[in-house]
Amino acid sequence: MDQNTPRKETLTKPLKPERVALNVLALCFALSVLGRGLGESFTVFLKPISENFGWDRAQVVSVYSLASLAGGLAAPLVGRLFDRSGPRTVYTLGLVLLGGAFLIAAHAQQLWQFQLSLGLCVGLGIAFIGNVPNSILLGRWFGPRLPTAMAILYSATGAGVLILLPASQILIDHIGWREAYEIFGGAALFLLLPLLLLPWRLFSTGSPHLAKSAAADFADEGWTLLRAMRHHAFWALFSTFFFTAVGMYAIAPQIVAYLIDAGFPPLQAATAWGFSGIVLLFGMLGVSSLDGIIGRRPSVLFSYAVSIVGILLFWLLQWYPNIWILAGFVLCFGSMIGSRGPLLTATAMKLFRGERVGTIYGAISIGSGLGSAFGSWSGGLIHDWTQSYNPMIAFSLVSVLLGMIPFLVVPALRR
Repeated sequence: MDQNTPRKETLTKPLKPERVALNVLALCFALSVLGRGLGESFTVFLKPISENFGWDRAQVVSVYSLASLAGGLAAPLVGRLFDRSGPRTVYTLGLVLLGGAFLIAAHAQQLWQFQLSLGLCVGLGIAFIGNVPNSILLGRWFGPRLPTAMAILYSATGAGVLILLPASQILIDHIGWREAYEIFGGAALFLLLPLLLLPWRLFSTGSPHLAKSAAADFADEGWTLLRAMRHHAFWALFSTFFFTAVGMYAIAPQIVAYLIDAGFPPLQAATAWGFSGIVLLFGMLGVSSLDGIIGRRPSVLFSYAVSIVGILLFWLLQWYPNIWILAGFVLCFGSMIGSRGPLLTATAMKLFRGERVGTIYGAISIGSGLGSAFGSWSGGLIHDWTQSYNPMIAFSLVSVLLGMIPFLVVPALRR
């Protein structure tokens, strides 16, 4: 009996916090891959849907814009629901919304049906399994290492693009875009079962090593949403999210279509942009590493400079459609498209730490959603009005420059 006791204790010994933290990170990464990959796959579906119904670019891009808008506006709701009900409820709702949305889109015939499914429902679904709930959950496990964890998490966008963009093009070529959407919807709903079986009580508690310091932070700060909105840092981060998203997403939904119009074969265009997923991982980790070496402000400004170079290379591709400029564009623009996200998130979580950090960060994230929606819609409209990509690219460049300004002039972000 005595001999069995140590073995029994060993078998029931709880997992080390470090192991649980890595499991939580892997879960958040997988959900982000799914959400962002499915959302960004619309760039591949844009051309076949437009050609199928004879809609102009602005009409089709309005679906993508609505998804971004819905996701951004839902961010505070997601943060509030996470604070009150926990991750299991939030993530479950996200998968249900995504699965149902793609199944509806597979049978849609009118523009409003695409806007409802691929726009509203997909935008909400991505928000419910995206950066707001994931950043709050990771904050409970990684504490001061949150920027590194967030860099890995944000790189999931790139992984999703790398996997699902070429896969989408292959599915469209072989079985059609409607059947591809049926597969996406079925896969999202199928994942509900393993999601529900996860040890959510353990995942929700957070690291015991961080519990005392976190409790002290909550008690000392006492931030509320109204109090945060009276602080200049709130609006500085909001505007950075907004203008940067406008600039990046003015061209992002049309990248594959632009490359095809420039003379690249459709699968090559989708695969090339899909490879942004690889460089994005290195961009995320690289900028986050620079944060620890040269500081946050120089790291963020460096990322903006690389993004600007990427936009200029994108502009050159219409006259010089060769593999080297394409590779340079994917490397520069793709690696930096979300590289600032982890640092901005960590900054917000540090400035406004407390019991309502989910709601506050969600409200700041509205800027990203509004910017993505306005940028993508404006990019499509500018292309239709001018029948040219050049004004759209100029609009993108100016917006990115505006997104950089808060880190040049706002005291809380300059430190």
